[in-house]
Amino acid sequence: MSPRRELADEGSADAPAPPDPTAEPPGRAVGQGVFQAPYAAMTWGIVLSVGLVAFESMGVATVLPKIAGALGGLDAYGWGFSALMLANVIGTVAAGRSADRRGPARPLGIGLVVFAAGCALAGAAPNWPVFLAGRFVQGLGVGAVMALAYTVIGLHYPEHLRARMFALVSGAWTVPSLAGPAVAGLIAEHVHWRGVFILLLPLILLAWAMAVPPLARRGHPNPPAADASRDAWWRGPVARGILVSAGTAVLLGGLQFTKLALLLPLALLGSVAAVLGLRTVLPTGTLRGRRGVPTGVLVRFLLCGAYFGSEAFLPLGLTELRGLSTTEAGLGLSAGALAWVLGAAWQGRADDRWSGRSRALPIAVGCAILAAGVAVIAAGILIDSVPALVAVVGWAVGGVGMGIAFNAATTDAMEQAPADRQGEASGALQLAQTLATAVLTGLGGAAIALAHAHDTATATALTATFALTTALAVLGVAIAHRIRPRA
Repeated sequence: MSPRRELADEGSADAPAPPDPTAEPPGRAVGQGVFQAPYAAMTWGIVLSVGLVAFESMGVATVLPKIAGALGGLDAYGWGFSALMLANVIGTVAAGRSADRRGPARPLGIGLVVFAAGCALAGAAPNWPVFLAGRFVQGLGVGAVMALAYTVIGLHYPEHLRARMFALVSGAWTVPSLAGPAVAGLIAEHVHWRGVFILLLPLILLAWAMAVPPLARRGHPNPPAADASRDAWWRGPVARGILVSAGTAVLLGGLQFTKLALLLPLALLGSVAAVLGLRTVLPTGTLRGRRGVPTGVLVRFLLCGAYFGSEAFLPLGLTELRGLSTTEAGLGLSAGALAWVLGAAWQGRADDRWSGRSRALPIAVGCAILAAGVAVIAAGILIDSVPALVAVVGWAVGGVGMGIAFNAATTDAMEQAPADRQGEASGALQLAQTLATAVLTGLGGAAIALAHAHDTATATALTATFALTTALAVLGVAIAHRIRPRA
């Protein structure tokens, strides 16, 4: 049985569960918290690493309209997000595979270094293509950091602390959510947008020093058995991840063309390549919503497509259509991310009631709240008679739903994954998140480019984008009941 099928079938077989490498040793208090020994240093390292990724995400999303205007990239606006997310796919798959074989310390250290290199390149970019190259390099590092955060939780934390750690990882967005958009907006308006990237470099070094050494000392708690029959690299998951990214890039690039003779073949070629790659890097049955871990991965795709696909165009809509400043538009991002943290925190505290059984109810409720939030921000941006700040309130509503559903779906999926496939499961979840963000931001960007090419208002493109993201959230409600195999 292949590792991918073993992960997909977990929970449906009658085989005994593998030993849990994170089980508490004799004499250790079951009530120990994540900020107590022996987890304290590791917890702070994870929180800081994720917090820096969060600051980059919130800050760049706020100032990207200004960067695109300065570097002549407004017609390729969506690529400012998609370039990072497509590289994120490769970084996620590579890091998850490496963590399963050698432990998470080394790939996390490399990921942080690559993240820093991408920030430096983007911050020094003289034009839009170089800026996109910097975003691509950033994405390689971001994919590794985020995938390994969940891998570390699965490998090194006992079961009774994992839901709290998943909530804490979501909580690592708190300070960036509050300060990131405002700080990035002030830097862009009063100093220069390049400072948003350059100021991250010393903080990434600090994150490396805090996170990597404690993990290296702990080693790999569940090393795999030696495998002499390794496939050639072009048959491995990293090559498949590259195929997914390349196929998605061709698809999104093809949608930028106005001539059907170019648009249709490129879109078809890219779609086929992306699907072929996805079938081998995701758990078996993900694309058809198979019960268990595959549905958890699919729910992650729908949630992140709805949330990040909407969030990416919130600052653009508020600045271009409603005339708000960059700093004011950042309030919407802050409201959504802070509400996400609150929703995740509530779900984390209430998770004991769902332990060992399906979390379908909180997932469905969260998806429904998110759909309502997207509808409200669309009204605040697209309807002139509605105050623009209604969009900010709406995104706070959406953030609560995202926090509830995201945390519940992640906990349930990782709970079902076997101990020796935690890196694979974490990588699949992160892959779904990054691919959803890349595709939805790319589709929204293509809609804007096509609207400009045909002298159509930006509002028309945003209307189509918000309609699509709302539909994804509603679909999440419909499939939430499949998060666990039938008894």
